[in-house]
Amino acid sequence: MNSVQESWSAEERITGRLTTRRSFVTSMTALAAGTLLAGERLIGGPARVVGAGMIDVHHHILPPHYVSVLKEKIFATAGATNDVSKLLGWTPARSIEEMDQNGIATGIASLGLPGIWLGGVEASRRLARNCNEYAAELCRNYPGRFGMFAALPMPDQQGSLEEIAYALDTLKADGFALLTNYGDKWTGDAAYEPVLEELNRRKAVVHVHPTAPTCCTNLIAGVPPSITEFLFDTARSIVSLMINGTFSRYPDIRFIFSHAGGALPAVANRMAAYFRNRKDLSDRAPNGTMAELKKLHYDIANAANPPTISALMNLVPSSQLLFGSDYPYVDTRVTAEALENSTLSSAEKQGIKRDNGMGLFPRFRV
Repeated sequence: MNSVQESWSAEERITGRLTTRRSFVTSMTALAAGTLLAGERLIGGPARVVGAGMIDVHHHILPPHYVSVLKEKIFATAGATNDVSKLLGWTPARSIEEMDQNGIATGIASLGLPGIWLGGVEASRRLARNCNEYAAELCRNYPGRFGMFAALPMPDQQGSLEEIAYALDTLKADGFALLTNYGDKWTGDAAYEPVLEELNRRKAVVHVHPTAPTCCTNLIAGVPPSITEFLFDTARSIVSLMINGTFSRYPDIRFIFSHAGGALPAVANRMAAYFRNRKDLSDRAPNGTMAELKKLHYDIANAANPPTISALMNLVPSSQLLFGSDYPYVDTRVTAEALENSTLSSAEKQGIKRDNGMGLFPRFRV
């Protein structure tokens, strides 16, 4: 057993984030039956195009081999519900249809949860490579319709470094997709230093998707972690990167955080006050914590409602907001119509839909 394997429990190597297989299925079922179907109830009626040319930075894919691994390692023992089975029926054609119905020009493809850290070092390396090659094939087969955030076996630093090189140099990836934590090691953890250093050298775009810590997947009966813990874990990830000085040390990583930053707007001032009172932390954010937060990007997947958008825009300029759908876990129109019906200006809406993303994804300029 190598050093990476020794630092992760057997349970973490199987699930990458959850306490049990059943808790994963519980959360997936709740996402499918609750969040996805809630979108149907909220909007109702036939879908309609609400804009043109949008870039969706939070667009999930479920490659066939990835689904097979999930079924073998998780669903075979826990049992998948009809809702989860429906969710795993994703196809490229369904993605294209969803994008066409909602004015999405390009979906930047990334894996859904639980990611690829599912079976130890070698298995996770193979799964990352397979899924990344599948995403690259999508980009080739549907020019302009798909981009890709490559998956990394993040706890395996050597494997991640190799995959960064392959994804950028061979597959021409648009960036990388990380989770907020892997076995309760958050994004700014010193264990990830080699990968963060390389992502900075490559000036990579990094989309950070929430998951839940092992302590918090079943805190309240009947409440899936997507309702509360995903939002808090996004904030934990940002705090982790801030307290470890990652943002100032690696300023060329272009981070995107999901769901309008989750709970970040509620904790930002507390974090800023903590830094002001700790002079020994001044080198971690030499320009202040708020300056660092204003440099980050935030997708608005399932978060384009007035309270959430207002809170985030009191913290960062609208230039840092990007459109995200969280498809297929959430109907694209939930966020698309909420954005279209918001009180934001036409210029702000256009920035979120497409213009703000052009600096991150210049190859999709028309």
